[in-house]
Amino acid sequence: MCHPSWGRARTAAQRLSDLARLRRARDRIDREYALPLNIEVLARGVNMSAGHFSRQFRLAYGESPYAYLMTRRIERATALLRRDDLSVTEVCFAVGCSSLGTFSTRFTELVGMPPSTYRRCATGAAAGMPPCVAKQVTRPIRNQEAPVAEPQLA
Repeated sequence: MCHPSWGRARTAAQRLSDLARLRRARDRIDREYALPLNIEVLARGVNMSAGHFSRQFRLAYGESPYAYLMTRRIERATALLRRDDLSVTEVCFAVGCSSLGTFSTRFTELVGMPPSTYRRCATGAAAGMPPCVAKQVTRPIRNQEAPVAEPQLA
């Protein structure tokens, strides 16, 4: 018969192992956000089932792997839109999205305005700002939707 603390130690060791694998998957999303990634590919890369991977990722990071991936893509899209040398459609595909509609919807949810509106507002706003500062200031909101801006009356 095993000592009760051995079971707890094994559980703790398994949890640490899972966290290390989840970190590898998150790092992969950060590096390869523009590639065709999905839950099955990410889970297989860390030797987990898709369901277990999704549940554990949400427990560890507070959001689903898909939401994390889309946040990364939208974050990169904001930088590309500020450059003003690619169309919104080109930006959509450059960050790994395959649907302009899904891209625009998710962009609006995270940033609070559609990509074309963001481009018009941000092109001049970030001028002269160091890229590292512009990235921080324009970082998408995570784990919640952006507040809806009230219309301005002139």
